[in-house]
Amino acid sequence: MTPLWAEIRHNPLLWLLVFVPVVFGAHARWPEAHTLLFLLAILGIVPLAALLSQATESVAAKTGDAVGGLLNATLGNLTELVIALAALRAGEYLLVKASIAGAIVTNALFMLGASFLLGGLNHHVQEFNRGSARLQAGLLFLATVALLLPSVVHDVDGGSQATFTQTLSLGLSVLLMLAYTLGLVFSLKTHKDFLGSSAHAEGEDHPWPIGVAIGTLAGVTVLVALVSEVFVASVQGAALTLGMTPAFVGFIVVALVSGAAEMASAFAGARMNRLDLSVGIALGSAAQIALFVAPVLVLLSYLLGPQPMTLQLWPGAVAMMLIATLTAALVTTSGQSAWFVGVLVLMVYATFALTLYLLPPRTP
Repeated sequence: MTPLWAEIRHNPLLWLLVFVPVVFGAHARWPEAHTLLFLLAILGIVPLAALLSQATESVAAKTGDAVGGLLNATLGNLTELVIALAALRAGEYLLVKASIAGAIVTNALFMLGASFLLGGLNHHVQEFNRGSARLQAGLLFLATVALLLPSVVHDVDGGSQATFTQTLSLGLSVLLMLAYTLGLVFSLKTHKDFLGSSAHAEGEDHPWPIGVAIGTLAGVTVLVALVSEVFVASVQGAALTLGMTPAFVGFIVVALVSGAAEMASAFAGARMNRLDLSVGIALGSAAQIALFVAPVLVLLSYLLGPQPMTLQLWPGAVAMMLIATLTAALVTTSGQSAWFVGVLVLMVYATFALTLYLLPPRTP
């Protein structure tokens, strides 16, 4: 376990791991202190997400390019998936849907915009593979269309359409996962050279031994699940105290917290003039959540949830996803970026955050 301890000693972000046992102790001692538990759970999830990312990269580095790319794509958003599963079991479907939409928007706008800004402050003009960016933006647009349809059809037809919406969501989930699988074949096999270096990997020079990586991956996944249970149980009380709604918490807070590790990698790559890496992480992660995580949650809701979950979102969330997708496609079409482009993208994200905080959307 020497590589793991060495990583913890040298990575200040992982020092926050001390809050993981604090979360469990506080939950046992003060189970009704929702705001305290909410804040402690956030502090515990951030370093656990960083460890998950490191372990995933180490496992992927030992398995070859094709299998490693598949592992990265499958496990890259494991933190978001575990948190959403905890909310799914609790029947917090608004929080689940908000976290899905929020993660897509946060990755496509905040992570991408901040990467452009931080990289542009160090380098006058930066270039990246626009072919890969177009592919990810296209996948995002497909997912946005699929998420738009259940809400639009329900609103147009009116009346009770519960069975129809569930069946449509189930069918769309299968189609999205099929598109995701074909996208992996395209990017990892048939057109790997065309897409260049825009991959999910963090460019790690010294991966952990495979035993340490797999053990860390398994252990940290369990810890994330346990901390997520505390987070979901305390979110409603904390949101009321802090003047937030579960929708805002899911859309903004959960997305920022669970994506902290990926954001750190994207920002570091941008500062080192490796914008291919940053764009690949940001748009690739957003596409993965839309095409893989969301459909998986719909399928698992039939087994874990109190009732099946649909892909029907409130209109504001779908509009934000569509705008985020179009914005990402617009700013990546040239294959070049500068710091002010990042500012513009971040302003779009800030507009969404302010709107959600001041005027929360209604539940469907």
